[in-house]
Amino acid sequence: MNITTEILIIGAGPGGVSTALQLAKQNISCTIVDKAFFPRDKICGDALSGKVVEVLKKIDATLLYGLQLQPIQVGSWGVSFVAPNNKVLEVPFKQKFDINNQQPPGYISKRIHFDNFLFQALKKYPNHIQVFENTDLTAFEKTRNGYRATSKDGETIINAKIVISADGAQSRFARFTCNMKVEPEHYCAGVRAYYKNVSGMHHANFIELHFIKDLLPGYFWIFPLPNGEVNIGVGIRSDKISKHKLNLKNILNDLIKNHPEISKRFVNAELVDDVKGFGLPLGSKKRSISGDNYLLIGDAASLIDPFTGEGIGNAMISGLLAANHAIQCLQENNFSATFNTQYDQAVYKRLWSELKLSRTMQQLVVFPWLFNFVVNKAATNTTLRETISAMFEDLDLRDRLRKPSFYLDLMFSK
Repeated sequence: MNITTEILIIGAGPGGVSTALQLAKQNISCTIVDKAFFPRDKICGDALSGKVVEVLKKIDATLLYGLQLQPIQVGSWGVSFVAPNNKVLEVPFKQKFDINNQQPPGYISKRIHFDNFLFQALKKYPNHIQVFENTDLTAFEKTRNGYRATSKDGETIINAKIVISADGAQSRFARFTCNMKVEPEHYCAGVRAYYKNVSGMHHANFIELHFIKDLLPGYFWIFPLPNGEVNIGVGIRSDKISKHKLNLKNILNDLIKNHPEISKRFVNAELVDDVKGFGLPLGSKKRSISGDNYLLIGDAASLIDPFTGEGIGNAMISGLLAANHAIQCLQENNFSATFNTQYDQAVYKRLWSELKLSRTMQQLVVFPWLFNFVVNKAATNTTLRETISAMFEDLDLRDRLRKPSFYLDLMFSK
């Protein structure tokens, strides 16, 4: 089968689907290809931040409404940071909220369900979106007019003017065509497991990030899910894993069995699924994410938040920006690397302030005493708690965390 398309999207996860839907919304046709059949699992923390909500509203508000009606998600109203000294700082995503009368600012949903929910939305645009499942594109040839992509079995050949690579952390296109390399200091490895009957979950479904001394700058997480299940896992930067020869599965099992606080919550817990590993290319440095006739989005562009590990929201935002830029490429009939740098600029204009701040926060949490100090102080300082809460909505406030004066003021405040 030989196909010609103007825009080829590789990968039908949240980033790729967001790109396709935004193109269809503007009456632009595309072809989207995924190597799997849907529904399929994607190893992840499963948290859907306010960025996901933002993109769904921009693309099609009925998508967000449809998600809210689905039993595949729970609304989340905040995050609990657990310091190395086991003190807890609860930070709502909104300073004032009413879980009975407001829409939640974020959600948590298993990727097998959320990705399939989005994938089904592609079917609303049969005249604009050509979809191929179970098609693993493995060979890419640069042509005079773009790229020729060939499937592993050789049965599918797709010619496109522009390729949008949305095929994740292990992207063949990004790694072999664009020379994106794994850099241990800017890469994180994680393991994930599903459990049920874990005790002590927050009534407003706060996600939990446990910063345990021996894991820093990584952390252990617990995210609530529908039907009383939770997503738990450990993520640690790859350079530390290599230096100390760490086994993440062993670390995860040790935490839930022997950690003085965490183990209490797993006394009656049951493992629902096998422990599985995955990689997270971190957005802790700027990279070139475009070139002649191609754009990279999401994990393929290494846009995962280095502090929180968030990837879905950044993938969807970059997908939205990629769609808008691809439309400009078609209008100008210009697919050159020089022209495509406008896409890089748009992505980093939207995301770099957050990524840079998160990189700083990742470096700060290497010092357990500092993390303990901030959490201890926040426990008795209402103004500080409210400031940290506001930081989730206000980047200018969040930027204060990067300045030494913030900690000096903190030391002498009451």
